[in-house]
Amino acid sequence: MSFTQYFKLAVKSLRTSKMRAFLTMLGIIIGVGAVIVIISLGNGLQQMVDQQVESMGVNLVQTYIYGRGDGTTMLMDPQEMYDLVEQRSDVLSGVSPYVATSAQVRSGSTVYERTTIYGVSEVMYKQETRATLDGESLEEGRFIQYIDVERSQNVCVLGAYLAQDAFGGDALGQTISIGGVPYTVVGVLRQSGDTLQEGGRDDQIYISYNNALRLMGSRSVDLYLFTATSRDTAAAAKQAIDSCLYDFYQDEDAYYTMTMAEQVQMINAMMGVAMLVLVAIAAISLLVGGIGIMNIMLVSVTERTREIGIRKSLGAKRRDIRWQFIIEAGTTSAIGGLLGILFGCLVATVLGGLIGGVLVSQMGVGSNVTFSATPTTSAVAVSFGVSVAIGILFGYLPANKAAKLNPIDALRYD
Repeated sequence: MSFTQYFKLAVKSLRTSKMRAFLTMLGIIIGVGAVIVIISLGNGLQQMVDQQVESMGVNLVQTYIYGRGDGTTMLMDPQEMYDLVEQRSDVLSGVSPYVATSAQVRSGSTVYERTTIYGVSEVMYKQETRATLDGESLEEGRFIQYIDVERSQNVCVLGAYLAQDAFGGDALGQTISIGGVPYTVVGVLRQSGDTLQEGGRDDQIYISYNNALRLMGSRSVDLYLFTATSRDTAAAAKQAIDSCLYDFYQDEDAYYTMTMAEQVQMINAMMGVAMLVLVAIAAISLLVGGIGIMNIMLVSVTERTREIGIRKSLGAKRRDIRWQFIIEAGTTSAIGGLLGILFGCLVATVLGGLIGGVLVSQMGVGSNVTFSATPTTSAVAVSFGVSVAIGILFGYLPANKAAKLNPIDALRYD
């Protein structure tokens, strides 16, 4: 018999008992669908991370300074970091000290106690994207400039919440008090959170880092944001920064430097492990489905014992009987795999829309980051191939049992 004839016999057998066939396929359907959903959501998250990195800048290098931790007061002056940028202009294009602090913010008689104040330099803002290195977009006005940092001028950029609550949306040119010092508003950030509320994401102010250090009563900067000259020089920029810091502290544990590429690799590695675990759990359903196929094929062999005896008495060989039941098991799992692919794609699309909406909203209304849980061709192909393989593997035992039946005993079976 040809493969086509075996396949027609398999389809005829499945059509004879549709409900039993569907229940047999159910484990395969759930397993394949779950694998596709997990891989689709994982790919969507990875693409989202890549988009976020692109928006922030793949040439960004972050340096955290912890100090020597031995009770000494060794502090690296921010000017030394600026000197490093000038000395290594071949790999570094700029640096921004990043200082986070808090102080009493007042507008008229209204006091804001929960506002976060960030001290930065002009490098924090990218003119080509009208956004900061941490992803905040400028709605109107300008950002902190070089002259503001150099002269420690009392100018600031407000978050959307303060601009709306304190000045009714007309904040440019207005004056706001920070730590008892009047600051002129030169820029307003685009709304980032879903709602404008005190203490929220949009309740923030950017000022020059010199002024922020003065508010803190300190000259210690714990975080620096460097920009490499290009994506390709980021690794060399990291080496230059680490070399400078080691010369100063003589202790590798006093600082930590990481490029955006390294952060992406770390995130993708963690996501890869999580996806692998989830896929392994989902694969249990495929194993259960394979056992279900083997069970139902054993029942089918028992039910069709007389048919097997008749075929053998008419000249059918062992391999003919074996292939008949193997192809029937493979067809069952293949149909289950196809249904699982359709089920997985549908669920991935629905969940992708729901989860993507939540994630994108958390990124902010001004974010250009999108989320798309689209199944890949490779994931679909592998899932289908595995489902067919499981059907054939678990169908071999019943098929082999049928092939070894004695034709006389089979004909006597009642």
